[in-house]
Amino acid sequence: MRITKRTNLAMRVLMFCAVHKDRNVTKAEIAEGCNSSENHLGHVVNRLAQLGFLTTIRGRRGGIRLGRPAADISVGEVFRKLEAEVPLVECMVADENTCPLVGACRLRGCILGAMEAFYAHLDKVVLDELVASNDGLCRIFEYAEVA
Repeated sequence: MRITKRTNLAMRVLMFCAVHKDRNVTKAEIAEGCNSSENHLGHVVNRLAQLGFLTTIRGRRGGIRLGRPAADISVGEVFRKLEAEVPLVECMVADENTCPLVGACRLRGCILGAMEAFYAHLDKVVLDELVASNDGLCRIFEYAEVA
C-alpha cells in the first residue's frame, strides 16, 4: 500500500495548522514549512476545506486554520476521505477492471480486509496526538511564528 502525495501533504498541512492553532496561517508559510509548492498546496487546502478539516478566511486578516479542534480530527477519517478515490487494485473499480481472475480470485477480499485494518488503526489516532508536546515538530514549524 502506498499513500498518495496529496494525503501526505494534507497531513502536513493539518499538523502545521494544529501547531499554529491560535492564529490564521498563510499558504506561503505552510508551503515553506511543508516543502511544497503553493500551487499544489492550494489544491490540497481547497479539498481539506471542502471536507471541513480546514476553514479558509479571505481578506487582509484572512488565512487558513483548522475547521474543528485537533482532538476531533481522526487521521483515519482524513485518510479515508482523501484516499477513497484511489483504488488499491484494479478489481476494486468495476468499470476499469480487466482482470481475468475476478470470478475466482480471493485476493481482493484479503486486500480489502488489510486495508480496513489499516484504516481502523488510524481511526484511533487524532491530530492532537501528533502535535501535542511534540517539541521537535514545533521547532520545525517555529520559523512561521508571527513576529
